[in-house]
Amino acid sequence: MSNRYIVRQATERIEFGDFQTPYALALAVCQHLASNGTWPDLIIEPSCGLGTFVAAAAKTFPFARNIIAAEINREYVTHLNNALHALPRSERIDLQLRDYFQTDWAAELQRHSGHVLVLGNFPWVTNSTQGEIGGTNLPSKSNFLKLPGIDAITGKANFDISEWMLLDVIGWLATRDSTLAMLCKSAVARKVIAHAERKHAPLADASLTRIDAMRHFGASVDACLLIMRFSSSAPHAYDYTVYGDLGETSGTTMGSRLGLPVSDIPTFDANVHLIGNSPVRWRSGVKHDAVQVMEIQDRDGVMVNMQGEPADIEDTYLYPMVKGTDLNHGRVSNISRYMIVPQRSVGAPTAEIEYCAPKTWAYLSAHRTSLGDRKSSIYRTNPRFSVFGVGDYTFKPWKIAVSALHKQLSFQMVGPCKGKPVVFDDTVYFMGFDSYQEANIAYESLTSWPVLALLGSLMFRDEKRAIKAQVLNRVDWSRANLGGTLLRKADP
Repeated sequence: MSNRYIVRQATERIEFGDFQTPYALALAVCQHLASNGTWPDLIIEPSCGLGTFVAAAAKTFPFARNIIAAEINREYVTHLNNALHALPRSERIDLQLRDYFQTDWAAELQRHSGHVLVLGNFPWVTNSTQGEIGGTNLPSKSNFLKLPGIDAITGKANFDISEWMLLDVIGWLATRDSTLAMLCKSAVARKVIAHAERKHAPLADASLTRIDAMRHFGASVDACLLIMRFSSSAPHAYDYTVYGDLGETSGTTMGSRLGLPVSDIPTFDANVHLIGNSPVRWRSGVKHDAVQVMEIQDRDGVMVNMQGEPADIEDTYLYPMVKGTDLNHGRVSNISRYMIVPQRSVGAPTAEIEYCAPKTWAYLSAHRTSLGDRKSSIYRTNPRFSVFGVGDYTFKPWKIAVSALHKQLSFQMVGPCKGKPVVFDDTVYFMGFDSYQEANIAYESLTSWPVLALLGSLMFRDEKRAIKAQVLNRVDWSRANLGGTLLRKADP
């Protein structure tokens, strides 16, 4: 087998999020559904792969009248077609070579009656990963998350393909008494339930059952079986139970409130009066995608980049920098790391650097290959050496910041260093202020117990980014009762 063929196979597996479900797991899922009262008339597996869910469903649900199995991979369809004769009542199985994104599933559904079960395992791949490999297994381009401005073209617009597909399924399932049972990332499952609440979908009940993704798929990700039952007659319910495994009979109750996934419902409900809009918008730090070049370290008075190369540059575009780990541990003084910030706003021209700071221009030009090879499409149509996540807020002298990648809320107030504002990378969220007094008032409110409790109830510590700007911006910390115990900063 040639190396080229192996690479093509690996790329295709990434493009299609191709993590085939082991038959034993598919059978356990179907048996779990049956034991909890799911007896469908119609079963749909919209991306059936090699057909393990089709085989498991055919065995578990002998009274289902129809099973629709669709798949885009011709080789998989051929494999499954050859194996159909061995499945119970194989004549009811409608195997189709079909692209999910080119199918009118609502119209397909109208041709059948009775209770519908949609099950399977949608692609575990994000749209940005698709872009990096030149993949085309995507829905039509649209800002379906309704993100504003630059958020829609930077990392905040990144989403799992399975998230889009699950939201699409809800759209055509919600008009019927039906069940959705899908393996997916736990973070995706929570977003989907929050979407259902936001859209007032007729969700009767839901659950998340944890799945050992490393054991079954060799994937280091927090995954689950998402089950959602829709009914036009039952009361809408957006709380759900989280189970540790398929054999567990009692679990933890979580839910969705005001379109937000909630990990601690009683605490959220006790502090819901703080939900609104943050008086000052939380921002991500600078996105440069070139740590080795754009970040500079002071090593005993010698400035070097993260590859250890000398960086003989002016301080014109050089700003002191604090990393998320430092924020998490309260290390916001004695700064020895810096970042080159070549623009004061997104899309601003950079040609002036050659004249204002010739050494900096020479340094960036020497690394033009690395900077030109940055994979994100946002760099392609912008000036040379561009960065994103930069604006007036970047250069505010006083900031309150928190690491997005750590699991605890450690807000830090950060002031100027050596007469220049401190900056952060895009793993940090921050608010900018013009004065110490403004920043201190905000800091006292943010570190009050009600605000910390509310934010804690909106965090899920299994996620890579347990702290999210979308959540921070939904909390109006100015409403906090400041009569309680506060963590106060000393005057500068």
